[in-house]
Formats: sequence, structure tokens, C-alpha cells
Amino acid sequence: MTNATIASAWTTAVDDAPIAVATAADLVAIAGADGTAWILEAATGVPVGTVTLPGGLLAAAFSPDASHLALAGPSGHALWRRSDGHVVAEQTGAWSGAVRWAGPDRVAVASGRRALVLSTDGTQLWATDPAPSTVTDLAWLRDGRRLASSAYGGVRCHERHTDKPVTEYRYLGSHLAIALAPTGRWICTGNQDASIHIWRTRDGDDLTMQGYPDKIARLAFDDTGQWLASDGAPDITVWDFSGKGPAGTEPRSLRTHETVTALAWRPGGDAVLASAGAEGTVAFWRAGSGRAGALVRPAYERELTDAVVALAWSGPGLLVLADYQGRVEAWPLPDGLAR
Repeated sequence: MTNATIASAWTTAVDDAPIAVATAADLVAIAGADGTAWILEAATGVPVGTVTLPGGLLAAAFSPDASHLALAGPSGHALWRRSDGHVVAEQTGAWSGAVRWAGPDRVAVASGRRALVLSTDGTQLWATDPAPSTVTDLAWLRDGRRLASSAYGGVRCHERHTDKPVTEYRYLGSHLAIALAPTGRWICTGNQDASIHIWRTRDGDDLTMQGYPDKIARLAFDDTGQWLASDGAPDITVWDFSGKGPAGTEPRSLRTHETVTALAWRPGGDAVLASAGAEGTVAFWRAGSGRAGALVRPAYERELTDAVVALAWSGPGLLVLADYQGRVEAWPLPDGLAR
């Protein structure tokens, strides 16, 4: 199965270098570096519309019902409404690299050193006070009742409508990405100093996973909260958070890429991970197979002409991927990986 060929469900192209793929319900968005997001039907790839944020794009995220698309970039953020194709909110002037939805009606946006929370009509509901540095990532805790933001020095948590943090998880350094366990038990950051820092949310007990050759910029839990995947090396590492957590354990190592460019867990909690590398390989993994410390080989891999720079699952059965030349493909799940 490793060398089999997947027949694409559909292919298309966008006139830019993609930086992100966002999916929700029946839509897909391909965010381009120059500032345009192309919105497509997930089942067919047929264009639905476009929206442009002046100054470029760094992140994009649909609301869970796909009624709105939030965009973030070096010059600000914007909010697109599906019902009429209008931009209902746009703010320029502050660097923004993260957007996160709390259900269908509220979205958090990184805006310089602050996090802003907007309603779907673009109204600013509240904002945090300034962090020590630019906010790099966001996550919602407690079913959207608490917002976590990462910046230099750690993670700051805010209750609704509170500008000052109610909890802080401290670790000296630059934090690039947040991963929150779906159980709410763990909060993790990927860091510029080539480490993963982990806190237990109930008491702040923490530990650091060090020794990576490169910074950790991609970090994600699967739907069960048992498995945490990260970049930071040619190998993808997968840590087991079952039981008392990963302290004193070794990760599984997923080896096929030279440099990891994208990774995404398949929805549903079956520990299937999709990844891409700068060498042009796309791989599917049974990421929980083997013992702790084991070397895991791909269940399926395919080498493409150009490097895939972004990918995302549209439901459990379709993977949408985009290469740096603007080619977009949708792949069904390879035979034998579904359980």
C-alpha cells in the first residue's frame, strides 16, 4: 500500500503561494501569501468566492458552521460572511498570525500584543491587555469560557471580558504555537528554543521536552487528547499523554521527511496523521503504532513534484493539500487506513 497511487477527488489551482488550508462543513479555503483566500466547495473544488486582506495572509479559520471565515496577516485581520460574500470586519495596522473560533458566534484574533474577541457582525466584544511581546497563538479552554494566548514568557489565560490574565503558565522564552488537549487537562507550547513545554492545567505542574534540532512551530493533539504530534526535526515526534502523561517516556518517531512543512490529525480519534515535507512527500501514518521510543514508518506515502506547504482534513474521509506553486488537490483516505 505504501507505493499505491491515490486518485484525486478533484484538483484546482490558485494564483498565489498558499500558506494555509482551512476547512469546515462543506467549504475549503486556500489562503495565499499575497492576501487572497479562495473559497471552494469541499466535495468538488468548485469556486464559491474570494476575499482579500491587504498586506498578505498568515492564517485562516472557518467558524464551525462555515458561515464566516476569519483571516489574519501582517497588516491586520478580516472577517468574511458567507451569506452575502461581504467583509463585515477589517482592521489594519497590527500584525496578526492567529485566529481561533469559540463555537459559531465568537472568534479570537491575535492583534499585535493583544488578543481581540469579535462577534460575527464584527463587533469587538473585549480585548486583553498587552502581552510582553506579539501574541503568536491562541486557544479556547473550558468550552469557550477561557482564552489562552502565547507570547514571550509563557501562556496567559483570560476569562470572558477580562483584560488582565486570571492564570499564567510561565516559561522563559519565545512561544510559537499552542496545543490544548481536548480533555482540557494539558496545555503545551512549541518554542523558539527547540523545546516543547507542557503544563497540567489544574495545578500548573510543568515539564520541558528538549533536545530537538530546530524550533517547534507545528504542534497538535488528536481528537482524543492522547497523542501530541510536533515538528522540530526531520522526524515527527508523537508523545503519549495517556495515564499520568509523557513525563519519563519517549516519543514515537515518524521518519520520512527532510523538513516537516505540515501535519494534521484525521478527525475521529483513530490516531491517523497526515504530514508533508519540503522534499515533496505526503505521508499517512498510524501514529500510535509500536511502543514508546519506536521508529514508525508511513502506512502510505507519495512523492509529488512540488513541496506541499499546507494541508487539512475536510471530514474524516478527505484530505485537502496545497503545494507552493498553488496546485490544490483533494485526496480520499487511502484504502486500509480506515477502521
